[in-house]
Amino acid sequence: MQPSSHHIVSRLDAAGIAPLLRQGRIGLEKECLRVNREGQIAQTPHPAALGSPLTHPYITTDYSEALLELITPPCESSAEALAFLCEVQRFVYARLQDELLWSGSMPCVIPGESSIPLARYGSSNAGTMKTVYRRGLGYRYGRTMQVIAGVHFNYSLSDAFWPALQQFEGDGRPLQEYISARYFDLLRNMLRIGWLIPYLFGASPAVCKSFVGGDAGRLEPFDEFTLHAPYATSLRMGDIGYQNNKENENGIKANYDSLEKYVASLECAIETPCPEYEKIGVKVDGQYRQLNANILQIENEYYSTVRPKPLLQGNEKPIRALQREGVRYLELRSLDVSAFDPLGVNEEQLCFLEVLMLYCLFSLSPPVSAIERREIDFNELETAHRGREPGLNLMRCGRAMALRDWALEVCEAMLPYARLLDGGAVATPYSNAVARQREVVLNPELTPSARMLAEMRENGESFFSFAQRKALEHQRYFEAQPLAAEREAMLQQEVARSLQCQRQIEAADTVDFDHYLQHYFSQ
Repeated sequence: MQPSSHHIVSRLDAAGIAPLLRQGRIGLEKECLRVNREGQIAQTPHPAALGSPLTHPYITTDYSEALLELITPPCESSAEALAFLCEVQRFVYARLQDELLWSGSMPCVIPGESSIPLARYGSSNAGTMKTVYRRGLGYRYGRTMQVIAGVHFNYSLSDAFWPALQQFEGDGRPLQEYISARYFDLLRNMLRIGWLIPYLFGASPAVCKSFVGGDAGRLEPFDEFTLHAPYATSLRMGDIGYQNNKENENGIKANYDSLEKYVASLECAIETPCPEYEKIGVKVDGQYRQLNANILQIENEYYSTVRPKPLLQGNEKPIRALQREGVRYLELRSLDVSAFDPLGVNEEQLCFLEVLMLYCLFSLSPPVSAIERREIDFNELETAHRGREPGLNLMRCGRAMALRDWALEVCEAMLPYARLLDGGAVATPYSNAVARQREVVLNPELTPSARMLAEMRENGESFFSFAQRKALEHQRYFEAQPLAAEREAMLQQEVARSLQCQRQIEAADTVDFDHYLQHYFSQ
């Protein structure tokens, strides 16, 4: 029987643990496409003035040379993380030459896959591996879906919190083993109610026709240039986004029951050959098409809405780092880039997510059965494509349940945790965030996805015109806010340091790429 949130919070408060819960760390990663003035994906190299994407800690690239990824360090609050992200984005905009950052998750007009340049990271073995991995993704899944952008929310509890909670719960395991197990409890519950995030924050109900080519699937015309699903919340999270369908076909699913089972399941996928990928070839006419022909090239290829993350040392494999030091934070990957926010995300969203993390940590979290795994996938896809549909049912423990009722239940159970994080202050951002999202559950027209379609209809805009208009608004927003001299100097130093670091890595290579890969996979 699950104790009530009020009961749990009261016990945490009595044990003196509540203040430690306010010491969590928040980090953000925002992906955004560079586009030219016509709204087409930029063909220019990653600007040298932004430093080396291989080694810069805050400004790098994702799949494409044109797909920027802006990263914050772990911060003490959502406001601090957003402020850092804002400063990095100002720094970037000041160095773009007649280009924009696209305003949403779904990409601009894509005139064929050849228009999507692969990210490049220099001549080192480490840089070559990153490019070959991306080339492999293109061969396996197509390049178009790889330029969908998102926002990642990174969350960790403080080092001081875990021993206190372990003592409170009377757990006798080694501390790091306990921490990883409790992070996996949180992770499984985030999977169970992960559908709530695209419902509340999904901002991709429409796409350019060029994105799907000639296969509209279950999408309907919005206008001459745009496809949509009338009740969609996040097509990015739907079946036209990046999904591991190939892994499903091969019977490979990550196991979230424990750290050990998670590592073993990914290791199996990384080491199991896939006949379909063997047909692509690995090294053809002297060029690597992919890192290997296995079900997964590396761990990052496995798509999940939330991941357990270690702190890596050098060129260490993530699963080895997880085994060595356990889970250090969680990465939530299901946030769309919001065209309504210049940063692509706002503080209210982040406050809600922080409360949701605590709710998931302290809720009962049994292992995920095969049936529940199918329900999790079903609920995510249904919410992505039909989340605002009146009367929509999801599946919960083998029974149909109205999305609206389930979402209201979660919001209600989150409120005590929100009050705990507010800490009795006059300002109550966490309680306000939960109350606001409860309103969104009761009125789907308040969701970003509904607002986006309504604005497009009101202005007679295609998706492309809407997203381009917002991108221009965001550009004016950032250009109107000059960067403080101290932050400007710090980011300039990081540019110089990153370029020097790349040169050092390239000079330090002592083996050819074949042997480098062999050594990497032998870890």
